[in-house]
Amino acid sequence: MLAAGCGYSASPALLPQHLKSVAIPVFENGTPQANLEQQLTDEVVQRFVRDNHLRIVDEKSANSVIRGKITSYKNSPYGFSSNSTTANAFRVTINVTVTFKDMVKNREMWSDNLVKSAIWYVGEVPGQSAARNEEEGRKEAILKLADEVLSRSVEGW
Repeated sequence: MLAAGCGYSASPALLPQHLKSVAIPVFENGTPQANLEQQLTDEVVQRFVRDNHLRIVDEKSANSVIRGKITSYKNSPYGFSSNSTTANAFRVTINVTVTFKDMVKNREMWSDNLVKSAIWYVGEVPGQSAARNEEEGRKEAILKLADEVLSRSVEGW
């Protein structure tokens, strides 16, 4: 009964027993966007640190490794005002290929192409707190990607 009142958290029992640590080398960047790989890697690491189910360690001593490659980045017009041909909304979309590997059993736990996007608006949007420039849209898409990598890695069992 008491457990019903607790907040949600992933159970360590969802991970294989032998996985206690993870290495997250800097993701590769296959786009011309500067620092995108570092921003994404930093956010993924922060998600794992906060989650605390897998300890972040160097690759030589890790039980598991997450590798990623950013394969595309787009900032495309998404919406136009009714009286203009100028875009007033844009969508940042980031594609990343990610692999989570069990180094103890030398097997791939999961691998996928993840695609996340975020909308950002040129002007104010009544009643919404939305991204207001490409950098904020980019950060929002990165946060969504980091959340997906974490949840697939620690909750996917």
